[in-house]
Amino acid sequence: MSPIHEAAAHIPPAREASYPLREGNAVQPLVDGIPAFTRICEAVEAAHTSVWVTVAFLESAFRMPGGRGNLFDVLDRAAERGIDVRALFWSEPDIEEQIADEEHFPACETNMHFLTGRESGIRARWDRVPKYCQHQKCWIVDAGTPDQIAFVGGINLDAGSVVAPGHPQDPDIKPGKGIHDLYLEIRGPSATDVMHNFVQRWNEASERAAPHGVYPDTARCNDLEFPKQVAAPAGETPVQITRSVLDGLYSNDEPTPGHRRFPIAGGEYSIAEQYLSAIAAARRTVYLENQLLFCPDTIDALQQALVRGVAVTVLVPRVTMPEVVAARTHPLAGPLFQALADLGDHEGFLFAGLAANRGPGLYEDVYVHAKYASIDDAWVTIGSTNTMFRSFKGDTELNASFWDPGVARALRCQLLEEHFGEDTSALDDVAAFARYREVALENQRRREAREPMQGQVFAMDPDAWARPES
Repeated sequence: MSPIHEAAAHIPPAREASYPLREGNAVQPLVDGIPAFTRICEAVEAAHTSVWVTVAFLESAFRMPGGRGNLFDVLDRAAERGIDVRALFWSEPDIEEQIADEEHFPACETNMHFLTGRESGIRARWDRVPKYCQHQKCWIVDAGTPDQIAFVGGINLDAGSVVAPGHPQDPDIKPGKGIHDLYLEIRGPSATDVMHNFVQRWNEASERAAPHGVYPDTARCNDLEFPKQVAAPAGETPVQITRSVLDGLYSNDEPTPGHRRFPIAGGEYSIAEQYLSAIAAARRTVYLENQLLFCPDTIDALQQALVRGVAVTVLVPRVTMPEVVAARTHPLAGPLFQALADLGDHEGFLFAGLAANRGPGLYEDVYVHAKYASIDDAWVTIGSTNTMFRSFKGDTELNASFWDPGVARALRCQLLEEHFGEDTSALDDVAAFARYREVALENQRRREAREPMQGQVFAMDPDAWARPES
């Protein structure tokens, strides 16, 4: 096992977390849906003992890559081989009031009939958090064995997520519905913490006593044992698993192996802590790719970083959620939008979006759904968490952070080459993001002139973001 590399040692781990920083992991970032889901399916197909998954959104049109079929096709094939397959589904009866035009797989008679009708071999439970979302999207394969693998990320099970890197035009995806996103594969001690999180949620799933809260009925008493020891080292990368869990949502105080500090009954908000402490420690660069930038504390932390001379780059979708656009008219949201606009006063700040060239003067938006942050080419977090108050203090979230300059830098190079078509491996992070800024600003000009862009990234005015389009 190796200690934190000196280039990343200035970035502290979350202290008020259920899970500690653990050395000895192997990590592999997975960029965009086709590579991510292909790798996850390969792991499921090679599983020896178990496949466990947490599901937030599930679109009926979703299909795994490579002709593997839908989620249940993949899981049932594993169950037919005798694998212990379990799925935790988010259940929200008022989903339309929370998030419009989204699909999930709630606890209801229709879905019970669906599973019974296909004679599904999976075990399932449904979990609800009133007014919020069970937003975790993790996979655990061969839990508790030496071959254990965890996947932590934010890619939803919807058709627009099944895209190739670079976002080529796909006739099966509606224009503007292609999505950019990430997962992280983890082997080693921190995979045990992902397993522990699943066991905690499974055993206390909110709907387990409800009429349609478990499948099959025999799963009502089928609780899981918490891990008693961590997985053996598999690499040299330090990783910490962090969470957002509301106070009172779960009560079991079974300790994590080698760490007992924060009982879950009091909730956990270590993702917010980790984001703010990492940004506060930044010395050179902060890079965020996220569906949202809608959190006063995060925006204030970015402001302070800019004042210190740190270059800050934020990539978001050009067209954001309708709920955020609607918030523009709310008087209490005024200061937040003003703080976002004020970031644009700093020369070191870039606010950007993605769009693919589809013809002369034609640009197709790429929806940035990623939940990724990188500090100083040394520290990275990937998970399900949006940089907004709701994700930090309401929705149930899971992130994996790692302290590994080699992997962080390689991922930065991969993402920037995808976004603007240049190899930045010969550049340090400061020079790479300076070039990112040059290309994005030039692409903004080209877009306004209806000229072809270089790559897909273009600069945006933060003061104009989330305003109704004319």
